Amino acid sequence: MTVDVARIVVIGLGIAFAIGCYRRIMGPSSSGRPGSSRKAERLGLLPESRQNTRRSAPEPELERATASAARGRWEEAARLMAVTREQRDWARRSHYADAFGSHRSAVRGGLLDVWEAAAGPDDPDLAGVRARATVSLAWHFRGGAWAKDTSREQFAGFHATLARAPQENARAVELNPDDPTPYVAEIWTALGLGYTHEDMRRLWKEITVRDPHHYGAHYAALQFWCRKWHGSEELAMSFAREAAASAPPGSLLTAMPLIAWYEHRDSDAKAAHFRTPDVVGLVDAALVDVAAARPDHPDTADVRHLLAYFLTRQGRYDAALEQFLLVDGYVDALPWRYWTDPAAVYCGWRDRAVRGARRG
Repeated sequence: MTVDVARIVVIGLGIAFAIGCYRRIMGPSSSGRPGSSRKAERLGLLPESRQNTRRSAPEPELERATASAARGRWEEAARLMAVTREQRDWARRSHYADAFGSHRSAVRGGLLDVWEAAAGPDDPDLAGVRARATVSLAWHFRGGAWAKDTSREQFAGFHATLARAPQENARAVELNPDDPTPYVAEIWTALGLGYTHEDMRRLWKEITVRDPHHYGAHYAALQFWCRKWHGSEELAMSFAREAAASAPPGSLLTAMPLIAWYEHRDSDAKAAHFRTPDVVGLVDAALVDVAAARPDHPDTADVRHLLAYFLTRQGRYDAALEQFLLVDGYVDALPWRYWTDPAAVYCGWRDRAVRGARRG
């Protein structure tokens, strides 16, 4: 997992910058129509002020663990990571590694040093979180401003830290060879280090040997193949459609073509573009997939958020409202996370669905 450190660009804390290429400044917000607000309230939907912008769904165990981490206690995070390793639940393991690795206690609070002092340097769970935290720390040094507004010192810290990430990922692989999680982290490193297409294909082979239908890995790889990073619309869509075609029901990978379409078409799309037979077909396939997903799949809510948006854009308000009712209260998901005020944007589209739906 080594690469010539040639092109260091950027990667973001919580991957918000990496997947969004800078957040959009404005977006649709709540209409303020009293009727819409009253109807939303009757349906049990929460106001903008009560939307959680740090999660896409409620996760009590993870929230307790991150709260303990904020107090300098590593034990609960270690327990959750160990359970995923023992159960070989790679999707959830990657999800937890992202959450713990991007938490401020790991990035800047010294939590990982305390964890290592207690568990030793050969703890595979610590290594997985440290690998992810290295990337997050690099972004912390760089900040979220445009390059012209970023100081030489910020870039220096960013470059020096991100250059360590491949070694941290390799160490995590050494300690737990069957785990795809370090390789998934390496994809986010690849965005910043400017891996070649051949580098990426070798990395992808390592992942698919271990978990061929890993949602988080596919999501990360799709970002690499997007035009805004190291690919093109054609490469991204080809990757996404191949993933969807080869995946079993319930894997959620039918969302990949929708994400690829959103990444390349949404900003210039008119209403009619969302209602073409192709896009409607993509939404319908993802609806079937999400209905077949296991109840505890860590990425189900993310797909429901995306579906809620597309269904609203297609004027399928009752179906959209069904998705909004299942995810309301948590808005750290695509497409809302691409905006500087995700709660406002989420509530704006949600309230359109509320107004248009027959229910309520």
